Amino acid sequence: MQAAALTGWIIASAAFLSPLCALSVALFSARVSQHMVLILASAPLIAAALPRGRPHAYVPRLWIGAAVFSAALWFWHMPGPYEATFGPATVYWAMHVTLFGSAIFLWRELIDHPPPQTAQALAAGMTVFVLMGLLGAVIAFADRPMYLWHLFTTQPFGLTALQDQELGGTIMWVPAIGLFLWSALRSVGQALRSLERTRPA
Repeated sequence: MQAAALTGWIIASAAFLSPLCALSVALFSARVSQHMVLILASAPLIAAALPRGRPHAYVPRLWIGAAVFSAALWFWHMPGPYEATFGPATVYWAMHVTLFGSAIFLWRELIDHPPPQTAQALAAGMTVFVLMGLLGAVIAFADRPMYLWHLFTTQPFGLTALQDQELGGTIMWVPAIGLFLWSALRSVGQALRSLERTRPA
């Protein structure tokens, strides 16, 4: 598990130190890609190494995690808050700390839950996936650019602002399907193995 956490932190560092970070100033799709690397690649690996919380408080933790993460995701991808991240550095880092931190918290509950709470984990994971997919769809299918910052930053990359926005929405929408499906299958597998262990010989 410690190796997984180390890998997760290496991935997170790459998201901020690689050219992707610089590119995220010009392209909305690059900013979304950076967020997805943190949320869908780094956060689950780090979460897997965290200690399990108290079983009796699992359900409240799970749904609090789902609510906080979903709220942070929607808030920071609304035009106003998103534009604000190109101002003071404190706003930029507040975005990443809340998104990344809430993703780690949520993944800890999704991938390490008591077998009797499998249904709750599946419901929370599905809720988060639907909300993330809905946000991605809203962004991808908008008929005009939503983010004024990128109106004049995408042309050097051969994209209009609307094309860049469509790509960003798709990047948010599609990869999450695979990872949350993996999480659901893992949860079901854990529950089945637990039933096998408790079944009388």
